[in-house]
Amino acid sequence: MKGIAYGVGVGPGDPELMTLKAVRLIRENDVIAVPGKIAEESVAYKIAAGAVPEISGKELVVIDMPMTRDREALAKAHKKGAEQIEDYLRQGRNVVFLTLGDPTVYCTFSYLQHILEADGFTVELVSGIPSFCAAAARLGVSLTEWDEMLHIVPASHDAEAVETLSGPCVLMKSASRMKEVKDVLRRSGRSVCAAENCTMENEKLYRSVDDIPDEAGYFSLIIAKER
Repeated sequence: MKGIAYGVGVGPGDPELMTLKAVRLIRENDVIAVPGKIAEESVAYKIAAGAVPEISGKELVVIDMPMTRDREALAKAHKKGAEQIEDYLRQGRNVVFLTLGDPTVYCTFSYLQHILEADGFTVELVSGIPSFCAAAARLGVSLTEWDEMLHIVPASHDAEAVETLSGPCVLMKSASRMKEVKDVLRRSGRSVCAAENCTMENEKLYRSVDDIPDEAGYFSLIIAKER
């Protein structure tokens, strides 16, 4: 029998926010895959280790997922990563792939999932607390009320969408062009708050667009609501 590939969300950063199911799957399976080049340096691994210390004794598989927009390079990396996982699945061994937040929201595992399923393997996704829900909780704000529609915007690609959308917006992937994103937010007239490294030790919370540094870190997320 072939093994099962699990895409497991470990939440936004605080190990206490991991689900019981995520913890159980890590404990029950011996092969743990993590994105990056050195397993122990992966943020997802560090989060999981905070809740499941025995993970250090598992067989760790690093899946290199380069930060690039070169589609050819990405396709090659995804194919190689899927092949690494498939080697274990053919042996009848399950593989638990750790991913930040939730595996259904802008998750690199999605690309591996498509390949694995096309190759005839079973994939199961295990939800984790999404970063924008955790950020809203830490900031003490609601994401939606009454009949509002929530928009998740990939700010590195289309932050300008905030100016035309109606309803609250969550801007993810904004760090690479934060200065331009802030300019868009000022023009929009929205109420803005943000979280950097949400629920992690070096967490920073911002209550206005002007408080957000132009050089905010990679794990930065903005909530923009209509006044």
